[in-house]
Amino acid sequence: MSLHEIDPDEELASEVLRPGDDEYDDAARVFAGTGRPALVVRPRSPVEVAEAVAYGVRHELPVSVRSGGHSVLGHGTNVDGLVIDLARLDAVEVLDTDRRLVRVGGGARWGAVAAALDPYDWGLTSGDTTSVGVGGLTLGGGIGWMVRRHGLAVDNLVGARVVTADGRLVTASAHEHPDLFWALRGGGGNFGVVVDFDFVAQPVGGVHVGRAVYRPDDPADLLLRWRYAMRRAPDELSSTLVLMPELPGSPPAATVLLCYAGEPGASVTEADAAIEPLLELGTVLEATVAERRYAEVLEDAHHPPGVRVIGRNILAPTLSADLAQAIARLHRSPVPAAVAVRSLGGAFGRVPAQATAFAHRDAEALVVCGFMVPADLADASVEPMLAPWREVAMHGTGTYLNFQGSATPEDLAAAYPPATYERLAAVKAAYDPGNVFALNHNIEPRRRGSAGASASPSGWGRPGDAR
Repeated sequence: MSLHEIDPDEELASEVLRPGDDEYDDAARVFAGTGRPALVVRPRSPVEVAEAVAYGVRHELPVSVRSGGHSVLGHGTNVDGLVIDLARLDAVEVLDTDRRLVRVGGGARWGAVAAALDPYDWGLTSGDTTSVGVGGLTLGGGIGWMVRRHGLAVDNLVGARVVTADGRLVTASAHEHPDLFWALRGGGGNFGVVVDFDFVAQPVGGVHVGRAVYRPDDPADLLLRWRYAMRRAPDELSSTLVLMPELPGSPPAATVLLCYAGEPGASVTEADAAIEPLLELGTVLEATVAERRYAEVLEDAHHPPGVRVIGRNILAPTLSADLAQAIARLHRSPVPAAVAVRSLGGAFGRVPAQATAFAHRDAEALVVCGFMVPADLADASVEPMLAPWREVAMHGTGTYLNFQGSATPEDLAAAYPPATYERLAAVKAAYDPGNVFALNHNIEPRRRGSAGASASPSGWGRPGDAR
């Protein structure tokens, strides 16, 4: 049964913004662009979320779901449709201190979550920035500064409450709707609107964070030295090597970012021993390491003004010498390209591939590229610029959809192994057979009685994953 029956003529109970209203322009704008929805609703309860979904279905409106608004493809907004903005569902509640069980609203942002857990000496492995939404990042997997120590965000998720396309509020966990729970952990916003998440937080005291800036004489050799150090590093240490292109007023740079997250009260000696190899990879131009609260590690995100960033990524099972050389050539591309290589392994790799919809657990590294092109560049001109990336991409066995800047069938094939995709399509058919939630890296519902085929989108449902 639905949360409540909705009269077709009933006004929406949620806060509603329409073009011309105060705050509308901000609500229609997301990190990657600006939409022009017919209306934006801000529900304050699961009942109001269900009402908003039903309104979109009834009026055949494209529907986007917004948490932090950081979807690389701008899925948190649309044109002439409905945006369900979860900003009012942002509470962070400690349910059980003994179990460190925390309930986080689908509209919360990671900076607020880190701040709320800080007094308990707890933390949740999450993204890198304060304003990223809990919803989108979690549903895509959730790679962050404690990925080697505590795995993905979804590896710490024990339950979620979801408003489905037919207006039901269901609890998904290992014991209730287990197939839906499996799909939520990496399958994106395909299956409903998650109004809140139940996580088990981890003990986290002060963390040691820092960076080492290297002279980029030989980026490929630096990558291999970094790889060698990270293969021997303890799980407490996570690291990203960033290669920045030459920009006006700024020479090329190679920076190793690091975060050591031990148990509360861990000795400085242990942290220093783990970090030291990352400070000895080449000619150091600058190095800083400091102990900080985990809540202070997340940074603000900024989109470069006047620039369009074309994002691509791969999950690489091995950071081989050939891949390192391909990354180095990409770094020298005529089109300015920033490349970030993030170390994985540790707790991330100890989860069985079939345990969650995020299946690429054998990856040693995540390679992310951002091409910086003029903001007004036509789409037809983008593809030729990606040629240097293809040499890198051939070394990957998957992609991380949270960082993927395109949403083609090929992208989905790269994100999910065939068996994982088929299982996701079956879950989609069970919870959203009409493909209401379609504006995302969309998994179409499998036709009933068909083992391999997928149904076509309904043509009007265009909801997005909350990010």
